[in-house]
Amino acid sequence: MTGSPRKLQPEASRTGPSGQAFEPGLYVVSTPIGNLRDITLRALDVLAGADLVLAEDTRVTRRLLDAYEIDARLQSYHDHNGEKIRPVVLERLEEGARIAIVSDAGTPLISDPGFKLARDVIEAGYEVTAIPGASAVLSALCIAGLPTDSFTFAGFPPPKTSARESWMEGFATAKSTLVFYEGASRVPDCLASAARIFGDRQGAVCRELTKLHEEARRGTLAELAAEFAQSGAPRGEVVIVIGPPSDDSWDQDRIDEALAIALAEMRIKDASALVAEQSGWPRRDVYARALALKDASR
Repeated sequence: MTGSPRKLQPEASRTGPSGQAFEPGLYVVSTPIGNLRDITLRALDVLAGADLVLAEDTRVTRRLLDAYEIDARLQSYHDHNGEKIRPVVLERLEEGARIAIVSDAGTPLISDPGFKLARDVIEAGYEVTAIPGASAVLSALCIAGLPTDSFTFAGFPPPKTSARESWMEGFATAKSTLVFYEGASRVPDCLASAARIFGDRQGAVCRELTKLHEEARRGTLAELAAEFAQSGAPRGEVVIVIGPPSDDSWDQDRIDEALAIALAEMRIKDASALVAEQSGWPRRDVYARALALKDASR
């Protein structure tokens, strides 16, 4: 268990550009995902007052800072140098520094290496403060037209088909809306996999959020898969949203009934694949039930 944040001497605090108290610690700062106007006044205060700004790509962050005439000291922080930079950050925090971390776009720690830094800072007993703002996950949920009362952010799917579909099967019985990122070039293949694993659920492909060519295409997964198979891969940054299964849920009794009908005409493998597609259950779970039914009938 980590202890409470370290107590700093009163003289360690100072005021930021807006006059608010600006204490030493790590500040996780959300930045725009496209439209540069989507940054908060508080975020600008922190970036202007920080002793050091950690950036995924300093060139990208410099463009943002230049747009708001902020002259901050930048340090790259990413997967390849994180092990080296984290001890340096902790040393600076020990000295009473105010350090901000940003990603190229959106909220840091969401599918980027900032998590390890925040974890180490917390374990060392220093303050971590979130400066909220733009997020592609939340923006996509807002325009997808799918339930938002419960959702699961799943990150990036694996690139290869077999690994991707196995990964998707792990979410097949989830009752919440699913949100994940995908590289634009893989969107057609990803939607084809989603249609096979999740069945006839509703989905949305949200592209270029907050930018000039923002777009959301909606429909069943099968419809979206067919549309992108014909049109090809989209351009830009993509978020895929998949609605939850319908209220017409499949319990084990219904699975067994469907399997009994399918097994009368099909091999176990084919019957399991069919029922899994119909029900939204993971194929491995349906296959296990099919084996159990076969064994019980002998």
